[in-house]
Amino acid sequence: MREALRSRHYSRRTEESYRLWVRRFIRFHNLRHPAEMGEAEINAFLSHLATHEKVSASTQNQALSALLFLYRNVLRRHTGDLGSVIRARKPRRLPVVLTKDEVRAVLAELEGTYRLIASLMYGSGLRVTECLGLRVQDMDFARGEILVRDGKGAKDRVTMLPEALKEPLRRHLRTVKATHDRDLREGSGRVDLPQAIARKYPQAATDWRWQWVFPQARRWRNPTTGEQGRHHMHESLVQRAVAQAVRRARLTKRASCHTFRHSFATHLLADGYDIRTVQELLGHKDVRTTMIYTHVLNRGGRGVRSPVDSL
Repeated sequence: MREALRSRHYSRRTEESYRLWVRRFIRFHNLRHPAEMGEAEINAFLSHLATHEKVSASTQNQALSALLFLYRNVLRRHTGDLGSVIRARKPRRLPVVLTKDEVRAVLAELEGTYRLIASLMYGSGLRVTECLGLRVQDMDFARGEILVRDGKGAKDRVTMLPEALKEPLRRHLRTVKATHDRDLREGSGRVDLPQAIARKYPQAATDWRWQWVFPQARRWRNPTTGEQGRHHMHESLVQRAVAQAVRRARLTKRASCHTFRHSFATHLLADGYDIRTVQELLGHKDVRTTMIYTHVLNRGGRGVRSPVDSL
């Protein structure tokens, strides 16, 4: 299954999730081989997830997608052979959005690199994984742009580099460059490269252009080759820092890293920017996905005023 996923260029996150769901499916049915099972066993597993484990509709559908991938692409069973499988109806929920004052309060509770990362997520509409996956060459200070490579859905896009963050980012990159130069002197300074670039350009792994904008504090070491380098900062560190900042800011909203992205889109629409422009900046495939932020604004083309306000 791993080979089938990688040959189709699924992301590593999807690979991990799909393999986890297949393992849980097999264990749920007492280690029976999936080839011996079908529609009834799949539906029993999905029903168990919904009724006993109380998972959300999106989680249940992710489990179904993993099992359908297994049967279609690994066991070579057609969809019709599986009969009618359960598909959970996903509820339509509005995202949590912070006001500008609330964003300012959360950012004020963050320091150093964490504050810079949170500011970039809010100022550019980046997901936390997209922000931490930025490389030095993705930052175009002259054009005021950020190139997001291999975003959700394996799509590249260009978003804005906020003017207010240019100088803090330059200072941050000077510090990262000094660390990279020290790593090179000590025989390390390598990063992971996408796909076959390492084979095509053997020196690219130590090239400054390919280094992470937000590298980890500690170096990794390959036990086989002895090579050392750095991964980018792990997302859990940023998520924990933001969660603590939200608590210190005493917000009543359940905000997270992704809330900055929701707030970015909502505030752009509130400022009168075209929804198609916001769609491109967010990287949404369908404008209907972006339109959810117009519901958060709670107004149409002209503002809607409550009748109680005129009493």
